[in-house]
Amino acid sequence: MASKKIILAVTGSIAAYKAAYLVRLLVQAGMEVRVVMTPSAREFITPLTLATLSGHVVHSDFTEDREKGEWTRHVDLALWADLFVVAPLSAATLARMASGACENFMMAVYMSLRCPVMVAPAMDHDMYLHPATADNLSKLKTFGHLILEPAVGRLASGLIGKGRMSEPDEIFDAISAFFSPDLPLKGKTALVTAGPTFEPIDPVRYIGNHSTGTMGYALARVLAERGAQVFLVSGPVHVMLEHPSVHLIQVHTAAEMAEACTQRADRCDLVVLAAAVADFRPAHSERQKIKKTGQAMTLQLEPTTDIAATLGASKKHGQVFVGFALETDDEEENARRKLVRKNLDMIVLNSLRDEGAGFGADTNKITVFWPDNKKSLFGLKNKQLLAADLVDEMVKLMNA
Repeated sequence: MASKKIILAVTGSIAAYKAAYLVRLLVQAGMEVRVVMTPSAREFITPLTLATLSGHVVHSDFTEDREKGEWTRHVDLALWADLFVVAPLSAATLARMASGACENFMMAVYMSLRCPVMVAPAMDHDMYLHPATADNLSKLKTFGHLILEPAVGRLASGLIGKGRMSEPDEIFDAISAFFSPDLPLKGKTALVTAGPTFEPIDPVRYIGNHSTGTMGYALARVLAERGAQVFLVSGPVHVMLEHPSVHLIQVHTAAEMAEACTQRADRCDLVVLAAAVADFRPAHSERQKIKKTGQAMTLQLEPTTDIAATLGASKKHGQVFVGFALETDDEEENARRKLVRKNLDMIVLNSLRDEGAGFGADTNKITVFWPDNKKSLFGLKNKQLLAADLVDEMVKLMNA
């Protein structure tokens, strides 16, 4: 943490007052902090406050002294930084960052960066839920930026909802985790699938399964806590996960999950396929609700894409692939077959015959297999603890 160079960008939001607390925390930790502000940010907090706390002049304009022609070299400042933090990130600046609209000094610094970027959105609830905001945040995620999810609470408008900027100590913790040198997966990228897929029969009915996504979400959290940037491709679940290093991609069908995984797998060091993907889908999905006639109905099914086999066939040297198998009979034999057929480096076997394991439970009991015929049994325990055990095994594979 000590000697790290941070640029804190403050934008026009009532949450700008929290920037003073964040600067103080960073400076107390031994970091060197330079503050840049958008013109509208100056209406919420004075540059003098942030300059006093940081110990450096605050920049918000290209020209420091128009009489003398003195100007600030935004490129030099951008190349100086180890991390660029935008807190608070207003909806207006978010739109500029997503589009590259370089309209002020802060944006000129941003466009010149070579270091990672972390942002903490702050805006009213309805602004945060607007489709344009969602699109812009998704764009920033494709840039590789770290997004600190806003909290739910009372907002400046008086409404209660999501949009409150993360507290300064939470942002400080995220920055600390980013720079922590002892995280085993720091600098690594992981893809995790979780939950079921729903294959529509008509607009009302679907083919699915009982997966809750608990195991996949637990793995995504542990991987992020160990330093990885995680793409979490999730089917429809009620589990919540907010972590600045987890980027959630929500899908419904096996085809959507396959597409989301295919787009990202080749740039990931680790691929963990924990989702319970439907093996079959209706050959034809009706556009209108099928009415009950009292007669029997035949539903023709066709196989879905085998995501694990498809990704495994194009696995690159150095990538680690982990699969899951849920079996009801001949468990070990079926799991070992999948391990080989899908070109996996490790497979996790669940058996529905084990009490307290499988879908819907907070606990699980698993057996792990590797290609060299090695296997390990993990007794019944909480899925979050079990996720930590599994990530330990994944780290070993990646180090090997």
